[in-house]
Amino acid sequence: MYQVEIAASQRKSSGKGPMRQMRMKGVTPAVVYGGGGEAMMLEMDTKILTAKLLEFARKNTVVTLQIEGLGEKKVRIGEVQTDPVRDTLIHVDFCEIDLDKDRRYTVPVVYQGTAKGVDLGGDMVIECRKVVLEGKPLDIPNECMVDVTNLAMGDSITCGQIAIPENVRMVTDTSCNAVSVIKPGQKAA
Repeated sequence: MYQVEIAASQRKSSGKGPMRQMRMKGVTPAVVYGGGGEAMMLEMDTKILTAKLLEFARKNTVVTLQIEGLGEKKVRIGEVQTDPVRDTLIHVDFCEIDLDKDRRYTVPVVYQGTAKGVDLGGDMVIECRKVVLEGKPLDIPNECMVDVTNLAMGDSITCGQIAIPENVRMVTDTSCNAVSVIKPGQKAA
């Protein structure tokens, strides 16, 4: 699981006018939900926040918010609102998470190498580009790597054969084919 740290400070104001003035000064309003308490209103530097969001967009990420004078909170990115015309940040929602509680995450599968069967004229068919894993957030891998170099013509790798950490459970059906090498013109099973 990716990890990133972002500085923030608590904000007191709310409403359309103060938020517009805040954005003109290069500050983005944000809110942290969860943790059993009330939502916490924050403000963050827009340039830094935009750079971090672009770096970790659409990836499973644990964000450590360093809140000025209040310590830190572990959160995940909830909703990111952008201006549809100017493509600038309007608002960001964060959801507080418990690092000791198991959760489900969708993780990309990356295939490495060239299969022996492909070198001999076969076609590699990728049937699974993402798997669902369950475990503690920091135990979840950024991606699942699968080495396909030993796949001969007619061989396949199932989702259950994908290597994952011991303390993480595969939720995706383990009997499903992840990748296979077939003869040219043959249909995948």
